[in-house]
Amino acid sequence: MLNYFSIVMLVLFLSACGTSKDAKTGGDAEEKTEEWIQLFNGKDLNDWIVKVHHHDAGVNFGNTFRVEDGIIKVRYDQYEDFNDQFSHLYYKTPFSHFHLKLEYHFTGELQKGAPDYTILNSGVMYHSQDPNTILKEQNWPISIEMQFLAGLGDGKPRPTGNMCSPGTEIVYEGKIYDGHCLNSSSKTYDKDEWVKAELIVLGDSLITHIINGDTVLQYSKPTMGGGVVQGYDSTLWQVGKPLKSGYIALQSEGQPIDFRNIQLKKLD
Repeated sequence: MLNYFSIVMLVLFLSACGTSKDAKTGGDAEEKTEEWIQLFNGKDLNDWIVKVHHHDAGVNFGNTFRVEDGIIKVRYDQYEDFNDQFSHLYYKTPFSHFHLKLEYHFTGELQKGAPDYTILNSGVMYHSQDPNTILKEQNWPISIEMQFLAGLGDGKPRPTGNMCSPGTEIVYEGKIYDGHCLNSSSKTYDKDEWVKAELIVLGDSLITHIINGDTVLQYSKPTMGGGVVQGYDSTLWQVGKPLKSGYIALQSEGQPIDFRNIQLKKLD
């Protein structure tokens, strides 16, 4: 088991080195296949659990999440009105200390009836509650989100790799952050552009967001608290409880999006 100091040094090393080359192999030193778990096998969703608002866990309403061409696709062609059917696709196993990598790609048009704020908006949740504990009418999982956004084509900056906190709170720059979402320092990336996202999580201590190789946000001490989430099981609600582990989930908010190359390295 790595101690805290060792893990922090590892995070700083990974962030600084990026894609450093291994002298013997010529490949990426951090890409040794035996250390990475492929969360998505490129063929099916057998290792994943769907939860759609207004539906029970395990019901993939409208075939929202599907696999085509080795990609997890989020689509709404079997919907009518969106009807607040926010959805999440959970990997079957919880994690605590980890380095997650994935690529995402916004496409298509916002589904009819989806809120305006969800245009070109998605994300990956972590330290989420077990999907099987999410009630049928619970709108969001209690979790922390690495939010993904794309530019709106208006020339205004719209960073990605942000933090949002459904039912949670974090510490940023030494104090509890009093907002729901916190912007990163990333560049703006357009729709139809593949973006590489990385998330380094050290239990309930340091969390690092990386976009296309650049560290864009760091914060710490995620806990249960705050607002936004509605319809949850009140017996699970413990304000101030440190979130040291939980499930990882890909998000569906009404905007078509693709995910690929989803892999994870355990850091504990």
